Amino acid sequence: MRRWRKPVLIGHASAAQSIPWRRERSRDRNGARTAVRQTGCRADPSDRGQEAARSGLIPRQRQRHSSRCTRALAGGITAILATIGLAAHAADPSALWHIVHDRCVPDEQERNDPAPCTEISTAQGYAVLKDIVGETQFLLIPTERLTGIADPAILAPGAPNYWDAAWQARRYVSERAGHDLPRDAIALAINSEHAISQNQLHIHIDCIRPDVRDALQRNQSAIQTKWTDFPVPLAGHRFRALRVDQADLSNIDPVRLLAEDVPSQEMGEHTLVLTGATFPGGQLGFVLLDDRADLAAGDRASGELLQDHACMLAR
Repeated sequence: MRRWRKPVLIGHASAAQSIPWRRERSRDRNGARTAVRQTGCRADPSDRGQEAARSGLIPRQRQRHSSRCTRALAGGITAILATIGLAAHAADPSALWHIVHDRCVPDEQERNDPAPCTEISTAQGYAVLKDIVGETQFLLIPTERLTGIADPAILAPGAPNYWDAAWQARRYVSERAGHDLPRDAIALAINSEHAISQNQLHIHIDCIRPDVRDALQRNQSAIQTKWTDFPVPLAGHRFRALRVDQADLSNIDPVRLLAEDVPSQEMGEHTLVLTGATFPGGQLGFVLLDDRADLAAGDRASGELLQDHACMLAR
């Protein structure tokens, strides 16, 4: 049975209720100042922490702000917030699993209420949870114990297509944004084993970075129906791209498309990102992006970097 519930601001850190809010606020203000210095924007009160305020980590700022600095700071603040979120739950690598297995599933079974999750589908084996990082970010988490992208169970015959469920769950991103978002404004991402602190598989669902969407649109003709190197870096990293000419994912499982091209022993080294696209002639489809970790080069293969947890495209 699939049930929906109003999103609850809970996320990776929620298994432990003693989140050090004051400390996180302080870190975020310091991070905002760092981002201000790096972008050259004036560190006035209207800029400091405004994106963090939208995420719910610190109180909302009421002052007017500079749109120029807002755009410049968006990428830096988003990265800061992601770091804060990781730090908050790193102490318990099973936090997501405990939220879903010990709270959401029992609540659904006993009370017909998926809280603290937003949605539970016991038939399809997944939960949707509002992440604490960002106003619009959600996570799709299997109700079965799966460790990550390299877990062979996700490729087993009859395994659920979690990507299809995650793509359908993008409606929650639009609801939080306040209006429907086009398909190319949404990105789904699974990070590599080098870029996660949770040992339960989860798919990040959120807006795509504006610069990444622009790069994909400008270079759309270079994206083929076989894996090829994308011609320009995305968020400072090199990705491969694959064009999928299907309007939905009901018959397409992106992780299987990657597994067909990557040795099974290397799957954990990879990150996988999906975003919607409209190709010439009005053909609806998707673009898949793959990066392999290169720790020596500082690349942990975090596809989440291509997402914008401040969701600038919704404004």
